Amino acid sequence: MMKAFGIQMNKRTFIRWKIYIDRARMYIGYISFVMIAFMFLNDFKDTTIRNFLDENKLITYPLMMLVFMLFSLILGRLDTKLGLRKEEMRNAAIENPVTMEILSDLKEIKEKLDEKK
Repeated sequence: MMKAFGIQMNKRTFIRWKIYIDRARMYIGYISFVMIAFMFLNDFKDTTIRNFLDENKLITYPLMMLVFMLFSLILGRLDTKLGLRKEEMRNAAIENPVTMEILSDLKEIKEKLDEKK
């Protein structure tokens, strides 16, 4: 096996790193969300709106963040109500050979238990 900086370079190492990166993406998404909100507020060219935003930063910026968060919560709730996440997870599980093997084993165990009754 290959080593780099004292770390074993094998399949498990790369899978572990991929999991770390996938987990970090969620947090990077939160940071991105805040940055997009501030860019949106700073992009106004109309002098009336721009002056209002500049004069009331302590009110408008937190208020806009609150509006963005509420909008995100509504979208998340809609996603949950429609069951999109469940269906996405079901499709991912069906494509995963390990999950399908576990399901097959469980069915075999259930059949054997049913036969003993």
